[in-house]
Amino acid sequence: MHAVHSASRGVPTGAIIQGEGLTIYHAGDTALFGDMKHFGDHYRIDLACVPIGGSYTMDAEEAVEAVQLLRPKMAFPMHFGTFPVLAKTATEFVALLKAKLPNVQVLSLKPGVTFELKPEQLSVDA
Repeated sequence: MHAVHSASRGVPTGAIIQGEGLTIYHAGDTALFGDMKHFGDHYRIDLACVPIGGSYTMDAEEAVEAVQLLRPKMAFPMHFGTFPVLAKTATEFVALLKAKLPNVQVLSLKPGVTFELKPEQLSVDA
């Protein structure tokens, strides 16, 4: 899928992955862009993986706007806490998402923790 990034080399991409009763959108390293509404309109996204770092990609507020466009059942913040210029935690994203989109579940994991997503875990219809 299309993605928008300021890198001078390479081509930024995202992906929509479908299988085992789930649809996952992995935004990759991207800024907020209008095609996310198209993705939300044409795919029933169960899980949206969105960057929240703020440098090179969306910040927490823009990522919440992306989630609003994508309309997933669950959102997973990523691409933060790895470089000094990036957001250190997902706390702001989680708080904003819960305030603005309370029907979207948040999947916020600590480094090294694994999670197996199953369709029955997505009881909320966004």
